[in-house]
Amino acid sequence: MPDDPQTNLTRLELRIMQALWTLGESNVASVQQALDPPLAYTTVQTMLNILERKGKLERRREGRAFLYNPVVTQARASGQGLRDLIDRMFDGSSEELVMSLLKNRQIDADRLTEITERFNAKADPDPTIAKKAKP
Repeated sequence: MPDDPQTNLTRLELRIMQALWTLGESNVASVQQALDPPLAYTTVQTMLNILERKGKLERRREGRAFLYNPVVTQARASGQGLRDLIDRMFDGSSEELVMSLLKNRQIDADRLTEITERFNAKADPDPTIAKKAKP
């Protein structure tokens, strides 16, 4: 599924989604109680409706209330947010993101090596990808 502007979450949308990822299917009051700092009930209700219209949530009626359930996983939202950051701030270059992390001392070379080793140990080698990477 291609990314579009509606796939990226605003800060407030992300807070609401994080509450739902933790809680699971919930009503407005439950989501409101899970937020810190708290938001007004009507604000939470409005944001849930916006997220539902964007296709991030689904809702169903139970009695007089609606229950909201995430459609987008946390992993997918994180990946989309990271891709958006890389596209906007680093001209689409994940290499430049890593260089920026190193330059700004957000991560050091030793830690980067550890992360790379962990990634390589978990990576499932796909011979078709390796063939495509070779000139």
